[in-house]
Amino acid sequence: QTLYLYSNSLTGSIPAELGSLTNLTSLSLRDNQLSGSIPTELGSLASLEYLSLKSNQLTGSIPAEFGSLTSLQYLYLYRNSLTGSIPSELGDLTSLKYLYLYSNQLMGSIPAELGNLVNLEILRLSDNSLTGTIPTELGNMASLRYLSLYDNSLTGSIPAELGGLSVLTTLYLHSNSLTGSIPAELGNLASLEYFWLYSNSLSGSIPSQLGNLASLTELKLYSNQLTGSIPTELGNLTN
Repeated sequence: QTLYLYSNSLTGSIPAELGSLTNLTSLSLRDNQLSGSIPTELGSLASLEYLSLKSNQLTGSIPAEFGSLTSLQYLYLYRNSLTGSIPSELGDLTSLKYLYLYSNQLMGSIPAELGNLVNLEILRLSDNSLTGTIPTELGNMASLRYLSLYDNSLTGSIPAELGGLSVLTTLYLHSNSLTGSIPAELGNLASLEYFWLYSNSLSGSIPSQLGNLASLTELKLYSNQLTGSIPTELGNLTN
């Protein structure tokens, strides 16, 4: 039920035949020198709960067939050279807790369907070439503790709906092309500790409601186009 070949110097491509291991619950090929594309056949591993292919030299796109892995809780594909867009089918993985796709060359927009992942705790899509806006549907991810979208080319405004992520501790949206004002609703994120919005094109004033973020330890808003005065309420952020 477990196949761990991680942290070796394995080369070549991932065999499509691994898709025949239908009882497999954990597959880790991480930290090797594997190349080629991810076999679509891995979408047949219906019992799979853990899949890590991170830190290889994989190319091509993320198989839409991964949407069939309904038992999957942990999906680690980061630090490869994956291209194409994020399949909307990943929104069918309702058991998923950790989704790590950062440090690839993924393009296109963030699928609104990811908002269906109500059990997701960590979403890391940073350091890609993602475009388009941040879907308002991400505000439906009631279990989300960590949201990292930095170092992309995201545009549009920050959705006010993100203010409903009541257990969120980390929000990294820096180094994009986001515009508009900072939503006052983000002042509702009572668990938030790290709030980084620097290096965007945000305008308007700093919402006084940010003074309600009692758990906050780091607030970085530099390199934007913010105007107005500094809210006195920021003096409440004693952490």
